[in-house]
Order: sequence, then C-alpha cells, then structure tokens
Amino acid sequence: MKNKMHLEFKRLTQVSLDSIIELNNHPLVLRQMPLGSPDFDREKCQMWVTQKDSQWEMFGYGPWAFMIDGRFAGWGGLQYEDGDADLALVLHPNYWGTGKIICDRIIQQAFTEMHLESITILLPLTRSANKAISRYGFQPDGEVIFDEVKFRRFRLFANHALEANGDGY
Repeated sequence: MKNKMHLEFKRLTQVSLDSIIELNNHPLVLRQMPLGSPDFDREKCQMWVTQKDSQWEMFGYGPWAFMIDGRFAGWGGLQYEDGDADLALVLHPNYWGTGKIICDRIIQQAFTEMHLESITILLPLTRSANKAISRYGFQPDGEVIFDEVKFRRFRLFANHALEANGDGY
C-alpha cells in the first residue's frame, strides 16, 4: 500500500453490487460481522443498498462506500441504529490497516460538519474493546441486542472528542 493514499467517500449506490457482494461474503470479513451470512446475493444486496442509502434522506447521514486510490475498499460511516448515529467500518482485508484514517475522517465529519452530539460504536461480545476505541474517547454505554446477537455499545460525545483531539476536529 502506498504511503500517500487517496481516500474518497461515495454513496453505496455508486459502487457495483458485485464489489459489495464480494466484500460482505468474504470469509475473513464475516468473522467480524455476526449479523452477516455467506448467502448475501444480488437480490439481498440491492435491498441492503437501498435501505442503507435511504438513511441519508431520513436522518441526514448514512453509510458510505470507501474508495482508496479509486478502488472499493469497504463501507461504513454513520448509520442509524435505534436512535443513534452508529459508526460502522467494514473493510476488505486488503485494506485492513487503513481504518484509523477512515475513522478520523468519519468522526471529524460527525462533529464538525454534521454537528452530532454523540456517536456510538457497537461491538459483538466476541470482539474485545481495543485501544483505538479508548484513544478516541469512546466510553462504555450498555448493551443492545440485534437479531438475537448481543453487542456492547460505546459512546463518544462531541465535546469529549473535540477536547481530546484538540484542533484535529
């Protein structure tokens, strides 16, 4: 991977369904997504993209497609989850290691451009909270259940993120 990469956020509707299907069915990615399944076909993908993209109209935010050097690297950003703007990040294994750069940009947009008061991150119980979550200032904020899978929720408040990051946001 180049030292200087070009990162672009696009709408999911601007990416080929085949690229999204390949990512969401990738065995290494599925290990990180307890709600995913390896039968994510074209029909499911089209419905999924439509649902994810509709969040932009309903809430003013939604998931993006991440393009690195012109190639689809993954999806995520802020998505509506039970009243919260939840930060999601799903990257193709070829792009693991670029998450910090992408998260920095998402958090910056959440608080400086979208003026959200807080954002959340949901982690399945199978994943431990890592240093990155703490470094950003996310704090434990209970547990939630989606499709019978329990997740730990972490919350980052705008004032805490802006204080912790100084002029970076």
